[in-house]
Amino acid sequence: MELTFTHWLYGIFTLVIIITMIFRKGVVLPTLLGTFIIAWVYKGNIVDGFTAIFHANLVAAQELFSIFLIITFMLALLNSLKDLGADVRMIQPIQKVMVNGHVSFFVLVGVTYTISLFFWPTPAVPLICALLVPAAVRAGLPAITAAVAVALAGQGMALSSDYIVQVAPSLSATAAGTSTSLVADKALLLSIIAGGIAILLAYTMYRKSIRSKNNPQNQVDLKTLNRSEETKNVAITENLTKWSKVFAVFVPLSLLVVVIYMMYNKLYTGSGGLVGGDGAAFVGGVAVILLLLSTIAFGKHHALDYITNHITDGFVFAFKAMGPVIPIAGFFFLGSGDFSGSILGVEEGPTFLFGLVEATQEFLPQSALFAAFSMLIIGIITGLDGSGFSGLPLTGALAASLETTGIDTETLAAIGQMGAIWTGGGTIIAWSSLIAIAGFCGVSVMELVRKNFVPVIVGLLGMTVVAVFFL
Repeated sequence: MELTFTHWLYGIFTLVIIITMIFRKGVVLPTLLGTFIIAWVYKGNIVDGFTAIFHANLVAAQELFSIFLIITFMLALLNSLKDLGADVRMIQPIQKVMVNGHVSFFVLVGVTYTISLFFWPTPAVPLICALLVPAAVRAGLPAITAAVAVALAGQGMALSSDYIVQVAPSLSATAAGTSTSLVADKALLLSIIAGGIAILLAYTMYRKSIRSKNNPQNQVDLKTLNRSEETKNVAITENLTKWSKVFAVFVPLSLLVVVIYMMYNKLYTGSGGLVGGDGAAFVGGVAVILLLLSTIAFGKHHALDYITNHITDGFVFAFKAMGPVIPIAGFFFLGSGDFSGSILGVEEGPTFLFGLVEATQEFLPQSALFAAFSMLIIGIITGLDGSGFSGLPLTGALAASLETTGIDTETLAAIGQMGAIWTGGGTIIAWSSLIAIAGFCGVSVMELVRKNFVPVIVGLLGMTVVAVFFL
């Protein structure tokens, strides 16, 4: 392919965006500026540059709005359960299982992973850290090791696959021009491999620090937690309505039925399951009905106002979390032939990013291993901004360009997704949501980063090798 000046401009702005991410700065400004200049140069008209900015963001918003909806509905459901006290009821019985520090470590992993799959780690972490971490510390698990378990299971393993809510695989697949369900399946498998390696390695490295249940140091650790036992107990017992027990059982069972149905539909019906965004739509629809029921149970005559507030709060959270992704996605959609035509107002859109990669492929090793580790490194770099999601349009777009005979687009997109979210989602950089875990557990965020670093890097490297040779 013959490269034009516009191709080189696109490549320059892509490098600027990557360098900006390395320095942990926001990339919205260079993406908007790049969209404007590239469209202006390509069309030869400054007016087309202005309109392209709007169209790029509009196309990105149309493609990604389903993501905003699913986040909104799931967070609204969680908030309605908090009104009832059902969120506390769901998790209280698990405290009894924490008989010692070793068991507590894996209980924290399992509970954090499960809740984070449905509600995302950010809303789930306060609940887990307030109710389960003190119980784990009393059983002999050091607070820092408890924080490691929560981070690796939630911000790492659960968020990197995002298999239920499907925000991450939707971003990756849309940019790569492939099926969300295929990317989601690959990401789930790779997240379990990376998480399994990281969690087992972390337990092996830190198991000697786990104390007996009666060790006096346990009480010292408890005092470092943000909330005293007295305050915590008051928070647990208030707002527990007569409906809290009902919804504490009904909601988990409903979501379990959803997962069973989705897996059955995928494995046994021959239809390939709920493809594309249908899976997330199904989960979102069930969440809305549960939201309606829980709001009515709590609010009765005021239910109309309560549900409006929960939906509004959900949208605010969704736009705060995902809003900056829209202009970033718009820039990388401009580099894809699937979207550039709509953005530039031409019948056959140019493929700026694919053209650049295609032109340089003869100078690159045609190796699946090279492509996979390139995607992992690029994913890690994009995650350095502390988000984890903002780089997914880039890794998805590159996955489609770097595909070789030894590895497919979906696997490459999933590898890039693993690198971006394990890094920026909050396991090995201190300026991410890892701060929240450290704060709730009363530990130093920098110490938590150091504890997580080796297990996470080993897990990501092992996952990439498995993806190349066995998938």
